[in-house]
Amino acid sequence: MLQPNVTVTAAAEKFIRRMVRFSVNPTGGFRLTVSPGGCSGYTSEFTVEAAPLANDSEVDINGMKLYLPAESRLMLDGVTIDFAETPTSSGLTFINPNAASCACSSSSDAAPPAQATVSVSSITRRSPVVAR
Repeated sequence: MLQPNVTVTAAAEKFIRRMVRFSVNPTGGFRLTVSPGGCSGYTSEFTVEAAPLANDSEVDINGMKLYLPAESRLMLDGVTIDFAETPTSSGLTFINPNAASCACSSSSDAAPPAQATVSVSSITRRSPVVAR
């Protein structure tokens, strides 16, 4: 499978490791789904999974497992994943140096890299499946 050229900052790695460590699957991996949408070009969701799902690719980031579906691998190629925390919100931020800025405002001639943020409140927990 095609592996994306994705960079994960130290802040994002620390956040991801904590999400995995304190989940119901502490030996699992962080599954990140990114799709087109939103003002900055990305919408995303993440969960902690025991193993990659069908068609997921496992990317090793310093021994940490990052599970990416096919569509996410394509979107994250060349992107830096960071973690930002402000007094009003916190979450992952995606910085794509090759993307055009949003056309919502024309207040600046210089186009900054496109960024998207996913809130910590979007974390979901899957209930373990019990065979009967």
